Amino acid sequence: MKAVLYAGDGEVSVESVAEPLLDDPADAVVRVRRAAVCGTDLHAVAHGEHLPRGSVLGHEFVGEIVETGPAVRGHAVGDLVVGADFTACGTCWWCRRGDHWECPQRRFFGTGAAYGPPLAGSQAELVRVPFADTVLRPVPAGIGLDAAVFLGDTLATGYAAVRRAELTPGDTVVVIGGGPVGQLTSLTAQACGAGTVVVVEPVAERRALASREGAVVADPAGAADVVTGLTDGRGADAVVDAVGGPRGLDTAFSLVRRRGTIVSVGVHTDDAFALPVARAFADELTLRFAIGNLMRDGEALVALVASGVLDPTVVADGTVSLDDVPDAYRAMAQRRTLKTLIAT
Repeated sequence: MKAVLYAGDGEVSVESVAEPLLDDPADAVVRVRRAAVCGTDLHAVAHGEHLPRGSVLGHEFVGEIVETGPAVRGHAVGDLVVGADFTACGTCWWCRRGDHWECPQRRFFGTGAAYGPPLAGSQAELVRVPFADTVLRPVPAGIGLDAAVFLGDTLATGYAAVRRAELTPGDTVVVIGGGPVGQLTSLTAQACGAGTVVVVEPVAERRALASREGAVVADPAGAADVVTGLTDGRGADAVVDAVGGPRGLDTAFSLVRRRGTIVSVGVHTDDAFALPVARAFADELTLRFAIGNLMRDGEALVALVASGVLDPTVVADGTVSLDDVPDAYRAMAQRRTLKTLIAT
């Protein structure tokens, strides 16, 4: 089968590899109908210390089940399903609490050993899915492939950010970063009762998209003035960092009000951050981190999309074949595109 592989030195290639086989009775094999290129993929390729050459990339996918192990009870061959971006057993103490990310058997598709033991990714014609009854979710009629592929990561992450922020209806929410996660965080916050959502983004085209989709927009240099004007100088009730790293957190702290909440869903790789402890204490700030989880939040995510309240496809600006995925990686890395889908 064809698959997108890490070629080393920040590059990807499309090669023929062996088809995946069932490795455990709880496995399923899915024929991928739609996949996507994500910012996490770009990060994994650019920082490949945990990613062996030849690894199959990708972690967002929708497709049809073509084979199941004898222990799979909730899905059957032919079912159209969307996959979470990581695996969990579904039965341990952590999973029973809905904290699947903490499962001792977690593996993240297509990122090497960055977040657990390596697991081949989904930018391929076929993908093996461990713990299929937990990791896969049926795609209901009325949700198209292009929308469904966002349920496993990008929309799940935006939703997790909004839930962790514990919004009160009418709150002013700032989203740092107008990439795919930031855009869908903005839409989710609007759907979940935010009064005003401000998207802070340096790229004009991304600001324009956020504006069309109902947000107030600001470039980083003007963000403080915009937020000050909207809140009578208080600052935002909640700030979501969808960028990651010190820059995103520093910006978030500069825009949040006293007794406000910061939620970070951007990828962090630095070992330390200079937390402004004196201000955090005096102003009773809350800092939280969140990771999207289709396994926990699937009902809500499906409802948001199926009802038409939220259309995640607004961030998709192109669909390519597997053969064209290397060019898609380069275009996204250069911020010439926002989110590329893959038709297999």
